[in-house]
Amino acid sequence: MIADRLLPGVPYPLGATWDGLGTNFAVFSANAAAIDLCIFDPSGRREIARLRLPECTDEIWHGYLPDAHPGMLYGLRAHGPWQPQHGHRFNPHKLLLDPYAKQLAGQVRWSDALFGYRLSSRRADLSFDRRDSAAAMPKGVVTSPNFDWSNDRNPNRPWSDTVIYEAHVRGVSMTREEVLPPQRGTFAALASPAFIDHLQKLGVTALELMPVHAFLQDRFLVERGLRNYWGYSTLSFFAPEPAYLSRGSAAGAHAALSSISSSLRHLDEIRIAVRKLHDAGIEVLLDVVFNHTCEGNALGPTLSWRGLDNASYYRLIPGNERHYIDETGCGNTVNLSHPRVLQMVMDSLRYWAETFRIDGYRFDLGVTLGREGHGFDPGSGFFDAVRQDPVLSRLKLISEPWDVGPDGYQLGAHPPGFAEWNDRFRDGARRLWRGDDGQRPEIAARITGSADLFNRRHRRPWASINYVASHDGFPAGDVVRYAEKHNAANGEDNRDGHSDNCSANWGVEGPSDDAAVNAQRMRVLHALLAMPFISLGTPMLAAGDEFGRTQHGNNNAYCQDNALSWLDWGQAAQPDAQALCRYIAQLTALRRAQPLLRDTRFLDGAHPVPGTDWHDVDWFDENGAPMSIDAWNDPSGKRLLCRRAGIDAQGKVMALLLIINSGTDDCTFTLPGQDRWHAVLETAQAAAVLVARADEQDRPASAEPTDNDTSSGTSVCQSYSCPAQSLSILALTTRHLADGPVFA
Repeated sequence: MIADRLLPGVPYPLGATWDGLGTNFAVFSANAAAIDLCIFDPSGRREIARLRLPECTDEIWHGYLPDAHPGMLYGLRAHGPWQPQHGHRFNPHKLLLDPYAKQLAGQVRWSDALFGYRLSSRRADLSFDRRDSAAAMPKGVVTSPNFDWSNDRNPNRPWSDTVIYEAHVRGVSMTREEVLPPQRGTFAALASPAFIDHLQKLGVTALELMPVHAFLQDRFLVERGLRNYWGYSTLSFFAPEPAYLSRGSAAGAHAALSSISSSLRHLDEIRIAVRKLHDAGIEVLLDVVFNHTCEGNALGPTLSWRGLDNASYYRLIPGNERHYIDETGCGNTVNLSHPRVLQMVMDSLRYWAETFRIDGYRFDLGVTLGREGHGFDPGSGFFDAVRQDPVLSRLKLISEPWDVGPDGYQLGAHPPGFAEWNDRFRDGARRLWRGDDGQRPEIAARITGSADLFNRRHRRPWASINYVASHDGFPAGDVVRYAEKHNAANGEDNRDGHSDNCSANWGVEGPSDDAAVNAQRMRVLHALLAMPFISLGTPMLAAGDEFGRTQHGNNNAYCQDNALSWLDWGQAAQPDAQALCRYIAQLTALRRAQPLLRDTRFLDGAHPVPGTDWHDVDWFDENGAPMSIDAWNDPSGKRLLCRRAGIDAQGKVMALLLIINSGTDDCTFTLPGQDRWHAVLETAQAAAVLVARADEQDRPASAEPTDNDTSSGTSVCQSYSCPAQSLSILALTTRHLADGPVFA
């Protein structure tokens, strides 16, 4: 039986907190006049009690409900002024999600009742709607955090050893035959031995998951028969997306939530997946969206924050508080300058880190999080709060260093402790292998850690997240298949998505039966995919790129919850796809084996290597001559030789030669010095294997004799023949000194 009134309770912690006997409820609102707690039956359809939170302490409304146990469904209603022109949008007819709800039951069912104003009114959002929205709203669920983490061991990988795999919870397993159908597309599938084995074989050390916070299926997509697949439309910062729980489907959620044990098992799916990934040595990172919410602009629905305290949770236009500052392109901007809003974000980050043992975060539109009244500030409250936090500051932290606001591009401007997605690396690598002119200076900066961007405030090369493809844009395979975007399926007349993808189709738009076209595509793809792994920084691989997945030219598949976006594990089992997977595994193995590829220092060519006349990095042209200013500025230059050198743990000289030939003709490089080298990577040879061609057939004869037959392990000295549109890495075998060769 539900009590007829609440006890005073306590203002902390926020949210619904079960203590074994009852549940304390606490919610922030600086401007509400009163807040009601609404209790629902197990189906979520019938409101069985409405109780006023009896106390407000320091703008936290709170109350304690005896005998309220895990599994109970609840929502909130907030009383206060409806004055949109002053930023206030209180409407007690609208059921609101608790911003701290740890689990949701049901889903948003689109209805005009979800809007605080009358959609038919000529006064738009200045009008007031009295319809009850409870039937269309999901409900919060009281939970218990109990789980045995006693034997869990965080892999705690150093940044220099990290290889990130960006994936979508649903997309990675929807076609996995090894996974039971009810578990496909859920957290449970992440614990599949087949998936974990795949990551281990690739050499992945961190799984970065696209948004897993509960998100909204936007009305405009539902009306088009589409779905929000990516999840960048957050409905709750604490609750996982119900569809990602194997018992969390819309059909089964209410039945499962009718018992406490089922409710607990819901969230344990996440914990078990993390635990098993940790056991395999793989960290788990979450892509989180704190820059905006799903409530949109002034004409959006009232689901949670807008109804609880619109003027506090969102940044409003000063003097015109009816409207929102939109630096995200999504209609609103979360007001992290408010201490309670910042607290909510920090509490969410700590909750996932402590309750689910998450190892790090990628912050969507990270520039928005660092905005203060004067613009982006690397010393903003958000960055300061995270950097000093004893839990969060030890995690892997990654920012997407841009938004759509003024001065929104801030690559390299983030504070120490944060890595950043480096889109200049992505675009530079794509342009290089597309054959664009004038790329040598840019690519030289990118492969040596992007010191021009990150070498400040004692940051390290790992701050550059190096990638050639991500969820946003073409998969790597489409970068060599399509010159133009093909987004008609999104229903926006192909207007959405970036138009400049730095891609090329090599003669045929889309799939081709032309063997020559496919061979050229494979050469370029292999060289492109190698770039993050042979460069200083943190490599990131987009899920499916290891076996050449395609989105058929769609570079903005955010609304495609179907085979266009899902990983095709049938394709992945094909011989050519398996060969590409083995190639990626070879790249990660090479990176592990060669410390120079994981150097923790920026390279500037000014640090001599003891016992040699070399520097940490030296640059040469294809003739073996040091690069001159004129050579760097020559736009027609398509070839480059980079020597990296250092001293290993035993005090011996180690060195690598990186040879790049982005031109369309084979080239014989003259190697500097008389040292002997052996190939540890030849992208052209790997590509030739993939298209079932013998290496000798794929490589025309060079202009002069060479001894770079790496398939037999023969070392090379004075020259090396590098096929067109490929790169190679040679490792030092012996050093030639005046008194004879010395083994390195």
